[in-house]
Amino acid sequence: MKAEYFMVLGLTVLVPFVLSFDPKLQFYRNSSALLKTLAAVCIPFWVWDILATARGHWWFNTDYTVGATVFGLPLEEWIFFVVISFVSIFTWEVAKYFAGRRR
Repeated sequence: MKAEYFMVLGLTVLVPFVLSFDPKLQFYRNSSALLKTLAAVCIPFWVWDILATARGHWWFNTDYTVGATVFGLPLEEWIFFVVISFVSIFTWEVAKYFAGRRR
């Protein structure tokens, strides 16, 4: 299935993205810090991924990607680092929120 990678990313980010607008969590209140953190994480990994793919260390099965590429990486791979970083940061903030409520 050509869009399988996109579907996995969409399912991964769906619940955290929706819950990020919960007024109790107020995750959205510091979007500037979120964007800076995403850039700090994504940019080095994108560069590394481009270089590793160009050198043939790994590749992407075109049976599972839509076919659009940028610098040799499928569009899904670019989005992967954003989605996983966002979900990780969101999970950390939710854990801090609930840990604070128990005190």
